[in-house]
Amino acid sequence: MKICQAAALAAFVTSASAFSSVAFVASRTSTARFQSAVAEQTETSTSSEEKSKARGPTRFDRLKQLYKGPRFIATDQEVPFSYEDFAQAVSVTEYAFERNSVVQGVAVEYSGEKGCLVDIGAKASAFLPAQESSLYMADNAGLSDVIPLDTPMNFQIISEEDENGQLIVSVKRIQYKEAWEKVLTLSEADEVVEAQVVAVNRGGAICLIEGLRAFLPGSHLAGQLPDESLIGQVLKLKFLEVNQENGKLVVSNRKAIVEQQMADLSRGDLVEGIVKALKPYGAFVEVGGMSGLLHISQISYDRIDDLEKVLQPGMAVKCMIIDHDKVNGRIALSTKTLEPEPGDMLKNSQMVYDNAEQTAILYHKKMEEQRLEREKAARDIVMGLGDSLDDLDGSSSSDPLKDVSDSLDSLLS
Repeated sequence: MKICQAAALAAFVTSASAFSSVAFVASRTSTARFQSAVAEQTETSTSSEEKSKARGPTRFDRLKQLYKGPRFIATDQEVPFSYEDFAQAVSVTEYAFERNSVVQGVAVEYSGEKGCLVDIGAKASAFLPAQESSLYMADNAGLSDVIPLDTPMNFQIISEEDENGQLIVSVKRIQYKEAWEKVLTLSEADEVVEAQVVAVNRGGAICLIEGLRAFLPGSHLAGQLPDESLIGQVLKLKFLEVNQENGKLVVSNRKAIVEQQMADLSRGDLVEGIVKALKPYGAFVEVGGMSGLLHISQISYDRIDDLEKVLQPGMAVKCMIIDHDKVNGRIALSTKTLEPEPGDMLKNSQMVYDNAEQTAILYHKKMEEQRLEREKAARDIVMGLGDSLDDLDGSSSSDPLKDVSDSLDSLLS
């Protein structure tokens, strides 16, 4: 038993001695490798420092020299603030974008013809679809023509964030609101506007005003029918109805033309027109987009028994303006003032039209002479009254109003 224990002890001592030898050798090897690595690193560092000194200090070296350690601000009360608090504050401050709100941003990248990415300060770039890029997009214009890159613009948010945190924005809707504001201002001021016709249909035409589609009824189109030849023309228009809530915009070309022409018309002007309709009391004549009444009593000095024998719808006529209502755009016409002799309109109306200009000149001359006579008669009346008022003591036996009566008879004759 003792012999066995002694043998085991001897074996343990031998194993421990062998392990110590191996560990010592390994330690010597590791130490040698470490010393070699340190030497190489020292040489590399020395070489890097020498190269750095040769090429001058780097930006990091300069910042390192300027750095003076962390700065601490003393406060009266210590406020705990963790990284979780910071992340929550950034999330609330930076990413709280409400739908329909207007934000400023810049387009940073085009996505083909579909739209472009816009930086509005959110955690993900917003997307501007091409159809929301502009209210004024021309047919041959591209996205880059209306949305330049890196240019600050206003955008309206029109969606909620998707699963990637992306928002949809629009420029067109901002312009749409501004366009309605301009149209309302023009309508309230009763302004005449110019607009281009972009389409026609059976009921009228479609015009663009500040980028908005306005309906022009055929009945309010002056001088022509709403056919394809109207497309591309620029017309003068006035507003008939402006309703932003219903998106309804109705305009009139006739109203704009009538008001413009009425401002230039005077009594006694000679105009040309087309007979549009016959009524028992006269004829309606269109004069430059305006509707004038040629009353049956103003056609000829002679009596007219059958109006259709004198005038027909579609017939071109020359008339003289004898009265007008500029507020409502109505004019009263006459052809009998153009007759060289009473009844010529019934005998030879074409002769009356051929000589209309010369007859109108003579008519104006006659009217001017009559006006001067009336003014002279009025002055004579005033002078007569003045002489009569001087004889208030009754010393004269003559009638003080006799001269005034004679002047009135002359004026009325």
